[in-house]
Amino acid sequence: MKILHVIPSIGPVRGGPSHAVLGMVKALRQSGIDTEIATTNDNGLDLLDVPVYQRTEYQGVPVWFLPRFSPPLKEFIFSAALTRWLWQHIPDYDIIHTHYLFSYPSTCAGLIARNQGIPYIVRIIGQLTPWALAQSRLKKQLYTSLIERHNLNRAAAIHCTSKAEVEDAHKFGIKTPAITLPLGVNNPINLPNAKPKIRHLYNLSPTTPIILLLARLHPVKRVDLLLNALKQLVTQNNDCHLIIAGSGETDYVNYLKNLVDSLGLTSRTSFAGFVSGEDKELLLQGSDIFVLPSFTENFGVAIAEAMAAGLPVIITPGVQIAPEIAQAKAGLVVEGEVDDLSNAIAQLLASPDLRNQLGENGKQLVSSRYSWSAIAQNLASVYAKIIEENKLY
Repeated sequence: MKILHVIPSIGPVRGGPSHAVLGMVKALRQSGIDTEIATTNDNGLDLLDVPVYQRTEYQGVPVWFLPRFSPPLKEFIFSAALTRWLWQHIPDYDIIHTHYLFSYPSTCAGLIARNQGIPYIVRIIGQLTPWALAQSRLKKQLYTSLIERHNLNRAAAIHCTSKAEVEDAHKFGIKTPAITLPLGVNNPINLPNAKPKIRHLYNLSPTTPIILLLARLHPVKRVDLLLNALKQLVTQNNDCHLIIAGSGETDYVNYLKNLVDSLGLTSRTSFAGFVSGEDKELLLQGSDIFVLPSFTENFGVAIAEAMAAGLPVIITPGVQIAPEIAQAKAGLVVEGEVDDLSNAIAQLLASPDLRNQLGENGKQLVSSRYSWSAIAQNLASVYAKIIEENKLY
């Protein structure tokens, strides 16, 4: 079988969805499935420095990059070149697997696949949660009525990463069969001296606990809530330091930095910017607690990466894998209020033993549930079944 994944962007600044599709395709190829990606050269406000109009090896997987129309309209990312490429090449594949809703490349791929009789799967990446639908609500309602609902209902399957995401699709009125497969994470490369190294890098005391938030910096992540909780912790004389790792729109990042100043947290907070590779592993393995109080997360790749590194996690119920984390006792799930978040962090700061136990449970959860190899095998079975069913028509 030959599979094409279509996503608006795999630029690093686009966060989890871009990271996840690269891991998924790599795992599928390692399982013997001929899989490629078609996308644009988008990287937020910038462009990726990659060849276009040709098959390119990018982070270990084959990618067709087509030029986007500039400037991008957030995640919509129009590309006439990608449209032409998809129209010409979609018949070369047995299944099209799209990632993202309310975005031109994914919607266009579904329309063309349907027109040419090629089955397609849609991964909805948390965009049918009530919070997500409330953002740019009128535009999404119009887009849904004109295109997206029909696209979803004519798909061969909807790819969800949690039971909650399946429920969101049903509430949205989607009748298409749903497959529930989580995303995966790679095993971390052990960095035995991560804790002293990260403290030396940020000029911290060897005994100061580090709280880590690693994410694309966006209002949905509620970094401001974490900063207000940190203010409360500091006022209560808790020794800790927050590292915020990730990039985002300049205005929002400046808002966060101004908030840090206004709360008097400059000496207690560091902005690491976008991190990857060993720098990212250093943060994950050198920190003591991972916190992500998002309004909503369909999965949260960074959360799974934190657990893989043995970090206890503190998350909110809007993270759709929160029930699994709570059941595995791999972290604390708290309401998105300053007091609740502050108390949860204080509880872990006061108990290294609890941190270690939650961290070990998290590593076991990732090993058993979020292995890319197992996910790829399950996905290959789904592809084979859809291809067989399509041959019957």
